[in-house]
Order: sequence, then C-alpha cells, then structure tokens
Amino acid sequence: MTPLATAPDDLWRAWSFDPLVLVLATVAIAFFVSGWRRLRQRRRELAPASRLALFLAGVGVVLVGLLSPLDAIAEEYLQSAHMLQHVLIAGLGIVLALLAVRGPLSMFFLPRDLLAPLVRARPLRRGLGFLLRPRVAVPLWIVVMVAWHIPALYDAALRHPIVHRFEHLSFVVVGALVWTLLIDPARHGRLTLNERLGLAVVLFWVGQVLAYPFVFGFEPYYDVYVDQPHRLFGLSPLTDQKLAGLVMMVEQGTTLGVAIIMLLALARRARATQSVTPELV
Repeated sequence: MTPLATAPDDLWRAWSFDPLVLVLATVAIAFFVSGWRRLRQRRRELAPASRLALFLAGVGVVLVGLLSPLDAIAEEYLQSAHMLQHVLIAGLGIVLALLAVRGPLSMFFLPRDLLAPLVRARPLRRGLGFLLRPRVAVPLWIVVMVAWHIPALYDAALRHPIVHRFEHLSFVVVGALVWTLLIDPARHGRLTLNERLGLAVVLFWVGQVLAYPFVFGFEPYYDVYVDQPHRLFGLSPLTDQKLAGLVMMVEQGTTLGVAIIMLLALARRARATQSVTPELV
C-alpha cells in the first residue's frame, strides 16, 4: 500500500511554491511584457492587449497544473487528475503562449542582447531546425506520449521526483515542437497550409487512439493508483482510469479540433483568393 503524503482533508491547502517553476514563469512573463511593450510603441496594432492576456493565461494554466492542489491529487490519488495536469502544461498552456507570440511578437519576445547571440549560434539553429522537421517532431511526440504511459515508467515518475520532472519536461518539449509546426508563430513556413492541416488531423487521430486503452480497458494499469488507502471522490481505479482517457480525448478534441477548423477556414480562404486572382488580372 502506498503511503499518502497529503491527507484528503489537507488537499485544498496543498499549494506548491516550487522556486524553479516560479522563476521560469516570472522570467517568461518579464520577457513577453518587455517585448510586447517595445512592439506596441512602434506599431500598436501588432501588439494588442489580447496577446498579453493570451500569454498570461498560458503561463497561468501551466502554474495551475504544476503548483495547485491538482499536483498533489495527480501524484497521490487520481490518474484523471494526472492526465488533466499533463494536458494543461503540455497542451493548452503551450497553445495559448504560442498564439500570443505569433507574428512580429515572436521576434520581440527575447531581449535583443540575448536574441542576437542565439541567432548566431549555428549549432543551436541546426538543432532546433532538426527537431522541428515533421519527420522528427511527430515520431518524437508519439514516442514520448506512449513511453510515459507504460506502467513501469508511469509508476517510476510518480515515485521519484527527478523522473517526474523529466517526464513533465519531455511532455512540454514535444508539445512545443508539434504546436510550433501547427501554429507557425514566427511564420517560418516549414509546412504549407495543407500540410499543417494534415498534421493536425494525424495528431488528433493518434491522440484519440492513445486514449482508447484507458477508456475501454478492463483493468487498471497503474499500481500507484490502485494501492492507496483512500478513494478520492469514491472513484474506483478503473473508473478513474476511464475518466483519464476521456480527459485526454476531450483535450485533443478541443485544441486540435479548433486547430483543424481554423486551418480549414484558412485553406478555403486561400483557395478562394487563388480562384479570384486570375479573373482580376
């Protein structure tokens, strides 16, 4: 039986103030606000207040996932809470942040004195370019998603804080890679519009398939959630596991579903523009 570090009655007070998370969040917000203000002084319409709200929402979502009582519930009580934590920090939070910095703001996010050396660092550029190749980013995303849900690795992440941090980091990295390809915040054009649409469909399909074993499984997979003295909300391990699968399906359907709809609209608009142009000429 796994001992619980946080009693059920104390969960609402289980806020974490992880110094590393707070420092990284503070630095990210400071960088964005500085770049947003500099661009806003030049061309106000390129840095609307909505972008600041999006970025703060993205950081806030990640902080809720990592520092709120959700973290304790995820580690000690419910797989569905753990899945919710993952989709917040590696899905929704990343999407909101990338939407905030898309366009010219992506060039203003980092201070000039820091951006210039990074741009000149060829090994860094080559490394990022390699990771952002679809044939690299997508398989890497799939491998990370599948590997961390193997029972031995899943239980190890919950039992060992260092492994758990590495798990979260890997989710954030692969999530950032695939969503950078989909949103293309810096407008690099690594993928055409139709390729981005195809990628969104593939990721949606893979995400749904990965959720099926949880939703339709006949037994719980993870000992950490089975061997505990208290059933939070009265949820059985199997019911909790099915809820975790539903959380994954809903998140994929929401984020990638909206992306597919938006990309379809952009594709139709592009086709309409192409069909009208010859007549005007």
